[in-house]
Amino acid sequence: MTKIKFGTDGWRAIIALDFTVENVARVTEATAKWLIKNKTNPSVVVGHDCRFAGDLFADTVVKTFLSFGIKVHQAHGFVSTPMVSLGTVRVKADLGIIITASHNPPSYNGYKIKGHYGGPLAPEQVQEIEDMIPEKTESGWKNLELASFKSNGQLADIDLEKMYLDHVRANFDIEGIKNSGLKLAYDAMYGAGQNVIKKLFPDMVTLHCDHNPGFHGQAPEPIHKNLREFSELIKTRGDISCGLATDGDADRIGLYDSKGNFVDSHHIILLLINYLVKYKGMNGKVAVAFSTSVRIKNLCKHYNLPIDVVKIGFKYICSIMVNEDVLVGGEESGGIAIKGHIPERDGIWMGLTIWEFMAKSGRSLQELIDEVYAITGSFFFDRDDLHIDEELKQRVLANCKANVYKAFGEFKVQKTDDLDGFKYFFDDNTWMMIRASGTEPVLRVYAEAADAASTRKILDAGRKVLLSA
Repeated sequence: MTKIKFGTDGWRAIIALDFTVENVARVTEATAKWLIKNKTNPSVVVGHDCRFAGDLFADTVVKTFLSFGIKVHQAHGFVSTPMVSLGTVRVKADLGIIITASHNPPSYNGYKIKGHYGGPLAPEQVQEIEDMIPEKTESGWKNLELASFKSNGQLADIDLEKMYLDHVRANFDIEGIKNSGLKLAYDAMYGAGQNVIKKLFPDMVTLHCDHNPGFHGQAPEPIHKNLREFSELIKTRGDISCGLATDGDADRIGLYDSKGNFVDSHHIILLLINYLVKYKGMNGKVAVAFSTSVRIKNLCKHYNLPIDVVKIGFKYICSIMVNEDVLVGGEESGGIAIKGHIPERDGIWMGLTIWEFMAKSGRSLQELIDEVYAITGSFFFDRDDLHIDEELKQRVLANCKANVYKAFGEFKVQKTDDLDGFKYFFDDNTWMMIRASGTEPVLRVYAEAADAASTRKILDAGRKVLLSA
């Protein structure tokens, strides 16, 4: 049987190749055994997003848990990852399971495990589950009929979408945003956020808000190269104040200003810190991934906020949020969480917070960014994904470990940091980072500099050196 390994955020695999009902049942058996070993009368919440055969795989999960005597709260129809996480907290379940491959290409599906606190299960506990995955399924899940479990109360339906909508309406002045004069737009990327936004803002300009399990052939990752149609829509219309995009399971955010310019997660994290501290009087620690902008440290210093920089993977940020008073937790890839919600990435929640900031301040997104720049200085961040063969990838990583790279073209390395990948600083605010993807056959190269041209120059110099390794 296939060796199943969990990556940065859950297990991902290609549908029908390795992501099969049999392998989903194997993972669920291990999860069930872990629950029985560690919890008394365990219960779980189970849902799936918009991907192909999500309901089939979710039913497999449900039946497997039921075969072990575990209580299951099952969502029907597609839901987002934040909905499953919130539902897990609300019904006091021990775990939440969502069938999703998040931002990965359409051919993938995946399996995410959420803790009772409504965020990614701790890495060490995920490892315990992974170590328990059997070579083949042992339970009789295939022969189970769900009706009998509903009648005896072991299986219950749960309306996660309504639960989430009620939670949003209790925490945001939706009418205030609607009446602010802002003209807003939303691109669901055919993902699981589409129904929520349509119900909150029925008159909003929307794109890709219909059910398309193949995502029209496009990986639903909210980065500019995947959102050009949305950017052009904003530019062409000329009346959109801000555009929000979320990924396949709606836990990641992408943002556009009124001119159709992409606003990355580094800027969003800075905007959130500024809003929550300066305008809402909140405080707490900031926890960010290793690949985020150094300007976040500058803003934290300005507001006297403690900051932790952690390995890449939201699970590391979540571990801090569960145990400490965290104001904002975020990563470069668009996964951000804030105080007052669950310790979970939530693209819609972050978008609503930015829209609330704009509505209450009466200022444009660019004006709010300029206010941050007055403290941190302006900057530009970009990332190249190098699709290279494994041999070259391993040569590059070996060179990084051996400290071979002293310069990339004209850019001389002043200091390095290897917390998670290899970060080369050319001065205090200018850097390039190299890291192998945890879920895809890709070498990621990140860079930050004062402007777009300088950042591109660094990435091009890096590419030239790395491809000649």
